[in-house]
Amino acid sequence: MGSNMCPLPSCRLCAVEGGSLQSNGEMFTLLAFLFLLSGVFSAPCAKRFFPPLSANHFVCVCNATYCDEYEEPSLSSQSAIIYSSSESGDRMSIRTARISTIKGKRGVSGRIKVDPRVTYQEIIGFGGAFTDAAGINIESLSDSTRDKLMQTVFGNKGSRYSTGRVPIASTDFSKTRYSYNDNAGDVKMNNFALAQEDLKYKIPLILRALNLTGGDLRLLSSPWSAPAWMKETGKMEGPGRLRKGLEGAWAKYYVRFFEEYLSHGIPFWATTVQNEPTSGALPDYGWQTMYWNSTGERTFVANHLGPALAASKAAKNLMIIALDDNRFWLPMWANEVYSDPVASSFISGVGIHWYLDLISPASKLTATHNAHPDKLILATEACAGSNRPHHSPAFGEWSRAEGYARSIIEDLNNFVAGWTDWNIALDTEGGPTWAKNFVDSPIIVNSTADEFLKQPMHYALTHFSRFLRPGSKRVQSSTVDIDDVRVMHTAFVFDGQRILNILNTVDTEYDIVIEEASGISINVKIAPKSVTTVIWKKQLMYQ
Repeated sequence: MGSNMCPLPSCRLCAVEGGSLQSNGEMFTLLAFLFLLSGVFSAPCAKRFFPPLSANHFVCVCNATYCDEYEEPSLSSQSAIIYSSSESGDRMSIRTARISTIKGKRGVSGRIKVDPRVTYQEIIGFGGAFTDAAGINIESLSDSTRDKLMQTVFGNKGSRYSTGRVPIASTDFSKTRYSYNDNAGDVKMNNFALAQEDLKYKIPLILRALNLTGGDLRLLSSPWSAPAWMKETGKMEGPGRLRKGLEGAWAKYYVRFFEEYLSHGIPFWATTVQNEPTSGALPDYGWQTMYWNSTGERTFVANHLGPALAASKAAKNLMIIALDDNRFWLPMWANEVYSDPVASSFISGVGIHWYLDLISPASKLTATHNAHPDKLILATEACAGSNRPHHSPAFGEWSRAEGYARSIIEDLNNFVAGWTDWNIALDTEGGPTWAKNFVDSPIIVNSTADEFLKQPMHYALTHFSRFLRPGSKRVQSSTVDIDDVRVMHTAFVFDGQRILNILNTVDTEYDIVIEEASGISINVKIAPKSVTTVIWKKQLMYQ
């Protein structure tokens, strides 16, 4: 190992790019001073390097006194603002490019054409999940460091998450298996009660997030399993169905959850019917789940869940999202649940996970949209590090950032209206998880040093969550002389701005001209292995 390596959790050193090792305190003080002195728009990343030996393998470290943040300089009609994050070292770096009314220069690598007159779906939002693991880790930090983390995720100088997924009771990312009512036979849910995990971790975290976002946070709930006594197997974990005759009681369980959360000042926007319902058919499934097929889900919503929510003051305006599983099941699942007019009247859309994307083409999403254009498609879960042998965090690994950006762009270009990550934060092992299902997260908490580490994935997601605000509309974009598998892109309009996100998946720099249908052009260099966001104002000449 070289002297610029900093393993966790014992090492308290952090390398500044191109310099010698500094102690955490000295390094953060130096960065803060340089930031104030230089007048740059964004506080820079405090880099810490990890194996393999490479100047490109690093995380950005935040503690009680310092964290890199992102500003938005004022847009002018003469220039575009460009944000870039790359394998080679950029993290939301800012530069500008001149807007020209002259056709783009010759000799470029290719062109991206943007036509704001052709519009598609509207954005719901981007975010992450308020799991027990996320709450446990964030609450393990000092007040000051915790505030920095919450600002990083939800604040105006951070990622500005606008969605949040909340598990109903326990998941694999809880320390134990628990439900809200273990009293067998209590079909009226008289003994329903939130767990300590809700009161100590989820609710305080959500209230902070609501405060930071001014209430502009759409909360989506998902159950993993009914209480053990309500399942045919008598166990929350592993395969099994809901016991026959308990559909009404199970719907009441949802209602009680929303009532209890609302009593704490937390309203919900939507709920899914079941997290990954098809996993409940897998004989060796290792944690909480419950099986539904598409016809069973349709019947449950039409006869029980839909009417129960509609009759509840706390939940009458909630949207219901079906599937909440891999897009492999589309468009069949959507066709089935929408085939019953009653069920369809309650169901607003389908949720998708990314775990089988390699064998499920994104064209399934467009086919689903084309068949049901009035219904939503939401990406409701993704996480890196879930496949063996690559479980747990991979510190500073750019390929995982690229995976996030690739998934988001592919989804957006196929009518997905929002993208919600899994755990907001995990510890240095990728937990806690009672099921030992250790994975990665955009933010890793190192509580022994009272710090948190921003993985490359965090920056990839921020390129979308920060700029594609709820209400943004996708517009037409296309490439000329560029392989759009190597250079992926998606374009949006919002509040008089044009936003173009570009992912370069190869080790080649591209000199690209962006051409808007209004007649303007912008010359932009796209770094190798990078995510780039280009923002410019709507031009007065536009017709």
